[in-house]
Amino acid sequence: MEGVQIATLLVALSPELLFLGAGVQLRDNGYDGLLIAINPQVSEDQNLIPNIKANVIVIAWSGAHGGDPYTLQYRGCGKEGKHIYFTPDFLLNDDLTAGYGPRGRVFVHEWAHLRWGVFDEYNNEKPFYINGQNQIKVTRCSSDITGMFVCEKGPCPQENCITSKLFQEGCLFLYSSTQNATSSIMFMQSLSSVVEFCNASTHNQEAPNRQNQMCSLRSTWDVISDSTDFHHSSPMNGTELPPPPTFSLVQAGDKVVCLVLDVSSRMAEADRLLRLQQAAEFYLMQIVESQTFVGIFQQQREIRAQLHQINNDEDRKLLVSHLPATVSADAETSICSGLKRGFEVAEKLNGKASGAVLILVTSGHDEHISNCLLTVLSRGSTIHTIALGASADKNLEELSQRTDKSTSNSMIDAFSRISSGTGDIFQQCIQLESMGENVKPHHQLKNTVTVDNSMGNDTTFLVTWQTSGPPEIELFEPNGGKYYTHNFIVNQALKTARLWIPGTAKPGLWTYTLNNTHHSLQSLKVTVTSRASHSAEPPATVEAFVENDSTSFHHPMTIYANVRKGFYPILNATVTATIEPETEDPVTLTLFDDGAGNIHMNVPRKSLGRSEEEQKWGFSRTSSGGSFSVLGVPAGPHPDVLPPCTIIDLEAAQGEEEVTLSWTAPGEDFDQGQADSYEIRMSKSLQNIQDDFNNAILVNTSKLNPQPAGTKEIFTFSPKFFINGPEHQPDEETQESHRIYVAIRTIDKNSLKSAVSNIAQASLFIPPNSAPVLARDYLILKGVLTAMGLIGIICLTIVVTHCILNKKRRADRKEHGIELL
Repeated sequence: MEGVQIATLLVALSPELLFLGAGVQLRDNGYDGLLIAINPQVSEDQNLIPNIKANVIVIAWSGAHGGDPYTLQYRGCGKEGKHIYFTPDFLLNDDLTAGYGPRGRVFVHEWAHLRWGVFDEYNNEKPFYINGQNQIKVTRCSSDITGMFVCEKGPCPQENCITSKLFQEGCLFLYSSTQNATSSIMFMQSLSSVVEFCNASTHNQEAPNRQNQMCSLRSTWDVISDSTDFHHSSPMNGTELPPPPTFSLVQAGDKVVCLVLDVSSRMAEADRLLRLQQAAEFYLMQIVESQTFVGIFQQQREIRAQLHQINNDEDRKLLVSHLPATVSADAETSICSGLKRGFEVAEKLNGKASGAVLILVTSGHDEHISNCLLTVLSRGSTIHTIALGASADKNLEELSQRTDKSTSNSMIDAFSRISSGTGDIFQQCIQLESMGENVKPHHQLKNTVTVDNSMGNDTTFLVTWQTSGPPEIELFEPNGGKYYTHNFIVNQALKTARLWIPGTAKPGLWTYTLNNTHHSLQSLKVTVTSRASHSAEPPATVEAFVENDSTSFHHPMTIYANVRKGFYPILNATVTATIEPETEDPVTLTLFDDGAGNIHMNVPRKSLGRSEEEQKWGFSRTSSGGSFSVLGVPAGPHPDVLPPCTIIDLEAAQGEEEVTLSWTAPGEDFDQGQADSYEIRMSKSLQNIQDDFNNAILVNTSKLNPQPAGTKEIFTFSPKFFINGPEHQPDEETQESHRIYVAIRTIDKNSLKSAVSNIAQASLFIPPNSAPVLARDYLILKGVLTAMGLIGIICLTIVVTHCILNKKRRADRKEHGIELL
């Protein structure tokens, strides 16, 4: 979309609106590249578009009721998020603005999350705290925002809300509607006086909120002003308002998919052509949606099949028959020629190539691809690249990245994640299983796959092999029904066997066995797909992706998995990531949804538990996460270059004379293995421990041995020797409170140190007659406990189970309670 003043890429995958921060550029103090898409499940309403247009450049706040706007933000402080979600109810129901504030303010709040990577400055879990002057304060930014305390029976002075220096349950702080404070947009944007972000002079470093935790106590404006948006632009001059945004309304046309396939002589290597045929047949027969126009082209500009609309299985079989059967004698790959031919054919149907989907499968090397890169990008099409072999051109990844789609080098799994449809999850084909092994002669591959109640329509089992004839296949239904090889449709040329289950597949565990009856090793693979069984609720889905297309040997690659039902996270799923190197054996990692490595998500108002059937059978999903490369890997033994990951979930529980710390154990190398030791330091000054951690008071951790990565660490110590120094003489009849700040650094066996953790704070209440002690160099260790359970650290492997913490304040926290992932 061109000429848009504010921009985020938006794709709606459920009855909600969502924004993706991809391809957005700042030009002349305005953002170009906004795309707004409305899910087909959203009822048509003439007021929807005008409401989006009217508020897209105003400013944002969060409400307590209805469809809460929120941002999927997973990459840490100062890093862009992934989506902004708006619901039709939020955009159309004017009554909600009483709680949310003006829609424009909501957008600015969410835009700051998405574009600039800042976090909320409120905390529903910790609405009060004790400051450095031992005063009870409200968690807010700025501290100038005023209000009144409310007890269970109505308004009351602050003192009546306090019992033994702690707030009673049921005490609230209600903010005044009339304020003089101008910040902060990330705290309470609904207030009419709030027009700024907190800066260095207004930021509240002591407040226990996400912004302080995730951004090392930096103000939101400090993070925002450090973004690239402000490095290359100047503020607008004068006091005039910016011009209104320009919108172009685009209606979805016919769905067009062009397969651009490499048949150069390189495709004869390593069974590439056969694997291409198997994957393309799988895509045409099972994945691509009905009513889609599909064409097939070779990279030498040969048209193998003109655009043909898929209306039934016969149309699918016809397209499969046009797949290339042999490679050419030409060793050169011509990516530009194939793409150009695909564009030409797409333009004949719709008059333009914009909106078309091109799937480029290639052996990877084309020295002329840079000549057509800009032309390709200007066509407005989506390009998925599947590159085979180590010689893949780096421009292929740029091609997909700049058209906002995927790159991959795993054939069938790569095709399974490509959708040409509207985003309607009820019409999409979902992959339940992808299992493959090299099976020895007279051995078998056996496994179970779950078909849960939300799935079952159009269920298909696909078996592929590479040499000889098909394996001996046995498939058992949950109720004992059996299928054998003769029940499958076998394609000897493509070496595939397919079984389609009529009607709705029975829910439960399906067991399959592939017996290699041949005298040679067989590469066998099973792929199971299905569609939603009903439209009452969306099926569970998994999305896998990596943070970057490449990384260096000295830096970890972050892996994400997003497991959800609609937009609600599914908790406690067993998630496994398999990384397949070019020449080495696969590496398997277990991903967790309990927060190990979780940076921060803003979760919708509820998370989903398991139904009785799901608890009995579970559910199965697979997804390809694309490909990535690691640069600069040294030959021979690899040196230890990765320190333990940074602890960001350090918390301090206050007591009368003791402090109990809790955090998630990092590993020897980021979140893998077991670290060697902890360095815990404390200070009475927040600024001192923040600016000079090395000279803060060292806590005695001689008896604290790090646990394996992911273990919950609990450590209790008494800092009274530190706070009751010789200069301190408490009154014999009073109880004094002392504020302390604590941080941790983790050390591995090679003395590599992590970054300093987030800073935790606690207040101690010292009873009278506590004897002063001269010692201050070390504190007494009182006890060490460990327990299982994880809460967030920045790690090598991060799983995100669509954990999106509700951005907005709740009027009734019990009513809108959520479970953090």
